This record gives sequence, C-alpha cells and structure tokens, in this order.
Amino acid sequence: MIKNFLVTFTLCLLTIVFTAIWTSENPEKIEKIKSYFKKKKTVQVKVVKKNETQKFVANSFTVEVEKVLDFNSKTAFVSYNDTNDDFDEKRLEIYTQTGTLIQNLQSKKINLPKHFTLQRNGGVKTIISFNAKKIALISSSEKNCFFASLFLINDQKELFRSNCLPEVAKNNDFNGLGSSNIHLQDKILFSLGTPEKHASKNSTLAQLDSSKFGKILEINKENLLKSINSSDELQINIFSKGHRVPQGLTILKDSIFNVEHGPKGGDELNKVIKGKNYGWPNVSYGTNYLKDNGGDGSSFKINHEKNNFEEPLFAFVPSVGISSLNNCPKVLKQYYKKDCLMALSLYGNSLRKGHSIIIFLLNENLKKVESIEKIQLGNLILRHFVTNNQNVLYEDKNGDIYLSADKKGIFRLSFNDFR
Repeated sequence: MIKNFLVTFTLCLLTIVFTAIWTSENPEKIEKIKSYFKKKKTVQVKVVKKNETQKFVANSFTVEVEKVLDFNSKTAFVSYNDTNDDFDEKRLEIYTQTGTLIQNLQSKKINLPKHFTLQRNGGVKTIISFNAKKIALISSSEKNCFFASLFLINDQKELFRSNCLPEVAKNNDFNGLGSSNIHLQDKILFSLGTPEKHASKNSTLAQLDSSKFGKILEINKENLLKSINSSDELQINIFSKGHRVPQGLTILKDSIFNVEHGPKGGDELNKVIKGKNYGWPNVSYGTNYLKDNGGDGSSFKINHEKNNFEEPLFAFVPSVGISSLNNCPKVLKQYYKKDCLMALSLYGNSLRKGHSIIIFLLNENLKKVESIEKIQLGNLILRHFVTNNQNVLYEDKNGDIYLSADKKGIFRLSFNDFR
C-alpha cells in the first residue's frame, strides 16, 4: 500500500517537475497552445434586461452609465449602421479581437488565415469597411516570422503583409499594433503601431520609411478596389510616421487627430498632418520601463519641436491607457460651444486612474487644447466607441452614445443635469 503510494507520488512529482522545465524552456510553444484554445473559444452574448444605471458626477453635468449587452471579450470594432433612431441591440455588429463576429445577437467565428495568431497579445486589431467588404487588420505568425496583415474576410484574400518584425519572439507584443481607421474622401487611413512593450529593435521601425510599423498609413480607395478585384498588390503609402501605439483616429473639421500610448507615461493627443514626424522613439514624455521589465528606466528627449518633431497637443504623465478617439456628441458640443473631442481610457495607475472618458476642448484653429476633463466610470476598461462603418460616432434619438468595455460588453452613456 505504502509502496504504491510512493510510486504514484514520485510519478506525480516528476510530471510536475518535467512540465515546469518544459514550460520554461518552450515559452513560444506554450503561447501557441494558448492561442489555439483562445481561437476556439466561443463568445456568449446576453441582452441585459434589468438595467442598473450608475451615475458619475462631472464638473458641469452627470454621466449615467447603463449596461445593454453582456459578453466576455475585447472588441476590435463595433458598428451600428441602421438609420432608425431607436437603438436596438440586434443591429450591433461587433468584431472581437479573438476573431468572433456578433451579429443579430448571435456569435460566430470569422474565417481567418492559418497565420492569424493570438500569441503575444495578438488578435484582430481593427475592421476596415469598404463597398460592403470587411478587411481585418490582424497579427500573424508563420515559421518564426511575426508580422501584420490586411485580410479581406469576404473573399478570403490577403491584401497586404508586412515584413517580419526584427525582434526575437519574446520581445514582440502585438498590443503595440493599436489601430483604428477613418475614411477621408477618396482615401482610407489606418494606424499601425510598433509591437513592443519596451524599447527594442521594433521601436526603431517607426522612423524607417522602409517599414509600415509606427505609421499612420494611407490607402487610395481606387487602388483598393483594383486590388480586391485582381491580383494587383495593394499600394499603401505613409501618411505620417514616428508613432508608438496609435489607438484612436478621428476627423474634426477636415483635420485629423489621433491618440496613442507612450512608454510608462506620455500618452498623446496629436493633430496629424501628412508628411509629419511625431518623434517615436527619439522623443517622448514617457520613460523607458524599469530594468526588470526590459528597459533601463531612463528618460527620453522630451521637447519634440526642438528636436524637429511634431509636438503633441496634450501628453498624459502618468499614462491613462488611452484607447479610442472621436468627436464629442452633439449634446456636449452644444453645451461647451467649442470644438470638442472625446477619448476613452483603459486603465492607468495609482497616480492617475484610467477607466475614464476624457473630454478635450480645442481652440478655434484646432492647434491647442484649452481645457480637459477626465471622468472616471468605475473600473470599466473602456475600449471602443460604437460608430458607423466609417468610424463616425453613433448617437441615438436621445443623444446617448454607446461604448464597449473589455470583457463586460456594451454600455449606454447619457449626459444629464447640466449646470
């Protein structure tokens, strides 16, 4: 009896030791296994019938937050394209980062290429809509090559593939792809960040014209149509460079704005101008991560203009985990009587909490932030505004807006009690 117990115990102990050693020596295989099971996982969707409203008091009004749809995933893009003024959850079109489409309250897996990966925080990063076609910007891995690609979901066709990232696998972090997209007349702009958490070889790509990483990129719609209907390679041009993790993109009065993550501080709001350089990794208001996290704890050059780069309109120190950007809803524009942008934040730190909507009031020529208000909405990790297919903010007949929160679902925001 004791002998059998000792044999069983020894085998269990050896299995644990072997597993621990194999795991530590094969981190990429572990990442692949995790990626496989994440891609297989389905997303459960549930309409919230008993809606509880939370109220958050801002300086001049109250924000009421109400959950309308529940699902346990992170979004890549959320659109609502029906012209009916009455909001209906069934009309939401939700793409998740793990490759699921939620439509008519039903979830189904998107057919993505074999090289699509969830390794290293990878996934679907944004969805570009064009002529009833859907194009996914995805993280990819193939034969020890980590790259980004544009994949035409409808026709199962790859339109663009970046070069392989120069860093070894463990230093790649696809959270750094960021990404958003906007339609600008006959062009589509989309952002592509540098997939690194800490300063590395990947970060230097933001300054190289030979690389598409660390850029806001431009696609001519006529060229896109040709590429979709033929074997022609999709031509992608650099609109601006020197971006670290560009997250949100929006248009206000024909001017383009973006928000992006800095390194351990230095999240930015930028007015984006074609041909300009925004400095990363040469300048930043953030700092390198500490040594135990892969950095050296040093500061960057901070004065963008003196170093011949574009100065951000605003920089957050410490970071707030900036995410999406859009125009303010009509009710806020009417109240402030100023040009107004609104951003979302994921999470910050003990010094500056995230989980917030952030309102920027701009001067007349849109070159300066005159004031800012940050309103924390509990502990929600705020990811995307609900927009139409061209990333224009959706507002219902009551002036309410909608947004996604990581692994929580979709929430309605109402602005009331103006003072």
